[in-house]
Parts: sequence; structure tokens; C-alpha cells
Amino acid sequence: EVQLVESGGGLAQAGGPLRLSCAASGFTFDDYAIGWFRQAPGKEREGVSCISSSGGSTYYADSVKGRFTISSDNAKNTVYLHMNSLKPEDTAVYYCAADRFRTVVTGTPLWWGQGTQVTVSS
Repeated sequence: EVQLVESGGGLAQAGGPLRLSCAASGFTFDDYAIGWFRQAPGKEREGVSCISSSGGSTYYADSVKGRFTISSDNAKNTVYLHMNSLKPEDTAVYYCAADRFRTVVTGTPLWWGQGTQVTVSS
């Protein structure tokens, strides 16, 4: 059974950091890209970042470039989203997802986690 489990969400101060983790199981981690998406209340889901199976390619939405960094630890089957300089508009439920890199970047990955809430206070 494929599982993607997000953790690390919570309350953060504007300007501060937070690190999200996505622990994957049930599929060959090295063969798939992992991406992060977010959805704020009343807004459409937004692709935030993605990392290829090799770690050699990454994608960032313009809204997070220079502030967020995605990384992977293949030994732990875990992908991290390092979020810095957080803004109140980063408040959302953050989901990780897995599929081929292009499929994740275009927003239609096959496998999804349950999400973790991130709230940034001003």
C-alpha cells in the first residue's frame, strides 16, 4: 500500500522557518518524483515544489522561490520542504504527492498524502 505521510506543520511566526517532511512507503522511492502542494481556504490548490527521483531536477513556484528549498534523503525515503522567511500568505494545508516528475509538476500526481496544516502568524 502506497503511503505518503506529512509532518512538521504547525504555527510559525512571519519571517521564521519551518520544515515539512514527507515519509514515503509502498513504492520504489528512487523511481518517483515527490512534490509539495498547498491549498488555502477558498483558494485553488497550488503546486509549490517538486524534486526528481534522482534529486537532480527541482521545481519551485514563483511565490516561494528563494524562500523554500526541497531536498530528499533516499536512505530514509523522505522528502523535506525547508521553508524560510514565511509569510502569512503561506498559510495553507500542505500535501506531498508522488509520481513521475512531469506529472507532479503539471499537478496531477497519482499518490497523495493527507496533508499537514501550516499557519503563519503576522
